[in-house]
Amino acid sequence: MAVSPPLLALRDAEITFGGRPTFTEASVPVVRGERTCLVGRNGSGKSTLLKALAGLIELDHGERFVQPGTHVAYMPQDPVFDPKMTIAEYVATGLAFHAGLGHAGDAEPTHRVDAALAEVGMAGDRLLANLSGGEGRRVSLAQVLVGDPDVLLLDEPTNHLDIPAIEWLEARLATFRGALLMISHDRAFLTRLSRRTLWLDRGRLRATDKGFSAFDDWAEGILAAEAAEGARLDKKIQTETQWSRQGISARRTRNQGRLRSLAKLRQERAQRVGLRQARLGTAMTEGSGQLVVEAEHVTKRFASIAGADRTVIEDFSTRVLRGDRIGIIGPNGAGKSTLLKLLIGELQPDGGKIRLGSGLQPAILDQRRARLDPDATPWTTLTGGKGDTVFVHGQPRHVVSYLRDFLFEDRQMQAQIKGLSGGERNRLLLAKVLAEPSNLLVLDEPTNDLDMETLELLEELLADYKGTLFLVSHDRDFLDRLVTSTIAVEGDGRIDEYVGGYTDYVRQRPPRELPGTSVGKPAGKAAPRAARAASGKLGFKEQHELDTLPRRIAALETERAELGRRLDDPSLYARDRPAFEAASSRLDTLAAELAAVEDRWLELEAKREDLAAS
Repeated sequence: MAVSPPLLALRDAEITFGGRPTFTEASVPVVRGERTCLVGRNGSGKSTLLKALAGLIELDHGERFVQPGTHVAYMPQDPVFDPKMTIAEYVATGLAFHAGLGHAGDAEPTHRVDAALAEVGMAGDRLLANLSGGEGRRVSLAQVLVGDPDVLLLDEPTNHLDIPAIEWLEARLATFRGALLMISHDRAFLTRLSRRTLWLDRGRLRATDKGFSAFDDWAEGILAAEAAEGARLDKKIQTETQWSRQGISARRTRNQGRLRSLAKLRQERAQRVGLRQARLGTAMTEGSGQLVVEAEHVTKRFASIAGADRTVIEDFSTRVLRGDRIGIIGPNGAGKSTLLKLLIGELQPDGGKIRLGSGLQPAILDQRRARLDPDATPWTTLTGGKGDTVFVHGQPRHVVSYLRDFLFEDRQMQAQIKGLSGGERNRLLLAKVLAEPSNLLVLDEPTNDLDMETLELLEELLADYKGTLFLVSHDRDFLDRLVTSTIAVEGDGRIDEYVGGYTDYVRQRPPRELPGTSVGKPAGKAAPRAARAASGKLGFKEQHELDTLPRRIAALETERAELGRRLDDPSLYARDRPAFEAASSRLDTLAAELAAVEDRWLELEAKREDLAAS
């Protein structure tokens, strides 16, 4: 089968900053029709690589190739706007390529600009000054899409977008006919769109012809193979391989335990939601500290510019008990932050009642991230400038050890905060908030600018948190992994609660407009809970999969035992080196394969039990 020539490529590329290579020998072919994601830790050089592809940074070594006549559009992570320009003028700069080549159909570019602005729901006559983060992102997307480019390079396109806008963007990019290369921390976004993955890891660029959904297993296989190779070189093959398997197994076991725990918490929450209306008003009979907040028929209005009051929340009731994990979602401006402030007592309702539990000790991460002194350092921020100890929930930790938990390098600990990236500042603020003694954790958009590793770290910390969690987020995968129920703030005062994470909300909510038909428009009012009852059992395909997975697990365990016996033979390496290497390689990948199958079985079993109990 013939391979299409690349529209854009880097060949043996290398860029060095401050005497340290960001990446070396990086070769990136960008082929028409491909949808590729670029992943890696914050600071690994992903944005630098994308800028090199866009031709904005000179390579120290290697070359950049662009096929003649190829239109490359690049959207930076933090676009810089001329505050004197209008939105329409800025979007029109995306047509410069076509104007320069004199392409047919561009005699009236105003129509194309108007169409692009209509897609993202922005008015062209507004000035670029004072745009919100979400508005700036939508304008940037219109600017790169208006010219119908051949290659689209997107750096964190979902940052600051609400869920309806993200869904619209997914649908829009799914029909894009050119080549797409994107950086994003939104795992659900990458899972839906990507068909190829680039991983920038410790200066080395790796590639697989699989989408992001296969990344974890692929990356774990690579790291396990590296560990096994190091073990062979150190002549500690058997011991180190056994340690590697145990390490993977322990990590998976923790995740499986959390999955079972979350399923149980969701089941308990479902039972309480079903009884809520009958039990409202009985909170004072609860034991001290069991009740966190009870809202009864709450309404909140604000005065609008037109003079009439705008209803943000209307007739909303909920009851939150200790240990609940509540996700709050909705379009930007619908009232999520207002609802959060009501639930924690920072605002008073215009109607209805809110009762807070006794002994609440909240720790709050707000959207503005205003709590960091830019002239301070991570070290002094956590210690208060006194010594080298930070108290995490009352327990002493050395500040270096604690900062390493949040992926800070030693050289960054005494550096000024104003020199940190947005993701690093967010990590530091999370470290500060999570160290505070609390029994109520309030996080408003905590995932902005976080890389995959930090997201996984944050998930582990929140999954193990013993108190109550309020989480406002546009990260659908993050919500699925953490929350027991989802409160959807749909706009115009409409709010309803759904047991489970974002995927559960999508399954239970009533039909609404498809993404792309109205960016940021509020969805319809939620259906009554009585009409959202579960079927009580798994579908045929899931039940068949659940029935057959134990046999698959047994077969993999048998294969693993046989490989272990073969590798226990001390003469195998000298007698048959290819057989030794093949067995070692298979054993490395088998651990990840077995863990994935076990995870799937646990997921289906938890779902079956949840449905049976509902």
